[in-house]
Amino acid sequence: MIVKELVEQFKLEIAAGQEGLDREVRDGHCGDLLSEVMGKAPEGCVWLTVQGHQNVMAVAVLREMAAVILVGGHRPDKDTLEKADKEGIPLLLWPGTAFELAGRLCSVVSCRLTVGG
Repeated sequence: MIVKELVEQFKLEIAAGQEGLDREVRDGHCGDLLSEVMGKAPEGCVWLTVQGHQNVMAVAVLREMAAVILVGGHRPDKDTLEKADKEGIPLLLWPGTAFELAGRLCSVVSCRLTVGG
């Protein structure tokens, strides 16, 4: 599955990084502690988090993620939007909880969704 298909299926809002919508989603990760995500998030994953600052995109680049999804109605700051566009990593928005979206993602993505701090 590619990011664009996730966007369409779950009606995710695209905040930035539209150039990366063809990235392949191979896994998933939930977590808000950046050091834990840096160490445990699998490459090619979609990362569900409430963090909206630009360091999130630095971690996404480091871990070669397919996309970042801000959950719970959280919004990214301007620097984060610019970094997502620069790196071509989709930054998506979901109004519901990470728990709800993670369950839905596991039903359509062949993944071993991991959960961290």
